[in-house]
Amino acid sequence: MQNPLKNLINNKFISNLLSKKKPDEFLEQSSRSGLNKTLTGFDLIMLGISAIVGSGIFVMIGSAVVGTNEHVGAGPALIISIILAGIICIFPAFCYAEFASMIPVSGSAYVYAYATMGEFMAWIIGWVLMLEYAIGAIAVSSSWTGYFIQLLQGFPFLPQCIKNPPVWLINNYTAIAGTPLAESVPHLFGIPICFNIPAIAAIIIISAVLFKGMTESTNFAKIMVFIKIAVIALFVIVGAFYVKPDNWTPFVPNGIKGIELGIFTIFYAYIGFDAISTAAEETKNPQKDLPIGLMGSLFVCSIIYILVTVVLTGMIPGNQIDITAPIAHAMRFVGQGWFAGAISIGALAGLTSVLIVLVFGTTRILYAMARDGFFPKIMSKVHPNYKTPYVMTIISALLMIAGSLFINMQVAAELCVLGTFSSFMIVCIGIIILRYTEPERKREFKVPFCPWFPAIGAFLCAYIMYRAMPDIKTAAAIFPIWLLAGAVMYFSYGYFNHRKLEKSVNYIETSADNEKTGQKVC
Repeated sequence: MQNPLKNLINNKFISNLLSKKKPDEFLEQSSRSGLNKTLTGFDLIMLGISAIVGSGIFVMIGSAVVGTNEHVGAGPALIISIILAGIICIFPAFCYAEFASMIPVSGSAYVYAYATMGEFMAWIIGWVLMLEYAIGAIAVSSSWTGYFIQLLQGFPFLPQCIKNPPVWLINNYTAIAGTPLAESVPHLFGIPICFNIPAIAAIIIISAVLFKGMTESTNFAKIMVFIKIAVIALFVIVGAFYVKPDNWTPFVPNGIKGIELGIFTIFYAYIGFDAISTAAEETKNPQKDLPIGLMGSLFVCSIIYILVTVVLTGMIPGNQIDITAPIAHAMRFVGQGWFAGAISIGALAGLTSVLIVLVFGTTRILYAMARDGFFPKIMSKVHPNYKTPYVMTIISALLMIAGSLFINMQVAAELCVLGTFSSFMIVCIGIIILRYTEPERKREFKVPFCPWFPAIGAFLCAYIMYRAMPDIKTAAAIFPIWLLAGAVMYFSYGYFNHRKLEKSVNYIETSADNEKTGQKVC
């Protein structure tokens, strides 16, 4: 005989997992947040360019052309990969634009999943976004170190100990494990000791800027954007004179597989373009400015990537491209070594602006989750003067510093791409669901040809992930473990703490209502 009480508990548990939060609840909650609304459409485009034009051009474009130890590269056909990646991005970009203009609050895909798929899926996608942004920041900070050391080496008056510091002060152990360099790392009780000091310093400085406020952060990001765009424009103009069409042959050295893996690898460049939506709560006119920021930055950045790829692959044979610093090496290859220093400055500016967006995105997503009770209440505190989520900014910085000690950059980049594709899929599916559940809701921006347009976007993201999985074995193994860890944390803490917050909010609201009617609450 079935136990009715047990069935009731089970049903209530499932209903809690699937419980949704209406868009109006998010809007009402954000109105009490106290975050400053200072961003314009131009600021959002700058934020998008900050996120997209950086490590993809200065680092990942090399491995996308040549390949890595685990997978082949696209060769000159990376141009096709970038065009296809940009096209794939259009589908989720439209979906983000509709969501962001309709629910202009912090949280990005976490909020959109909560409004359409329920509490548990929202937690999981928030957990995935933390992987995308936080680990992405760690990977970018490691690249930042490489270009910073290159820049120092261009100053002949600096002592060798600064231009060529010990490897254990500029790298993590996983990056050198299995190489002769690993033997030079100091050990404590058999444990290798490594600190990526430049990366740690960069994270601390950028977190301090974000702690102060978004106006300061966006102004800083604008300066970085102008520097890197100037350097990239100079590379395209100067490099164009050294293009040899013979270097584009064979154009597709590794067939369709190479192009598909090129899409996956270069997609690392697009992590963070969705960070524009995390700034919705701090935008002056989100209904108008968010779609402009998303579409404008995606278009501008895709053109930049295509131009750089055409010039880079035309300047130097594919098998001679340096995957660690492809653009600087290409200029040295054609005898323009003077430009390497400028490239390093542009790369540092580009990577710094990407770091700003990734650290910003991490703090805003975790802030939104903490505000909903999935993390301790203290993490959702807003600074009384600066109006920023300062506690979460500090915690995010500490987590990134810890991760910089042991996470391998290549694996981190691949994990970020998996997280990006996953969040894009959820957003595309979420638009379809909300169109059916709330068809009458006012939409300042609408995805065309729904449900086909978002369905195609979700399918393309899933397809590229599926095709890449056999060639990214380490990241493919870690990703489900990360999801499992997130589920464990939710069921052991987040689920119960969220219920506690709901009860306290209901109690406060009931007390307020009863005070109006003259009743007492015991």
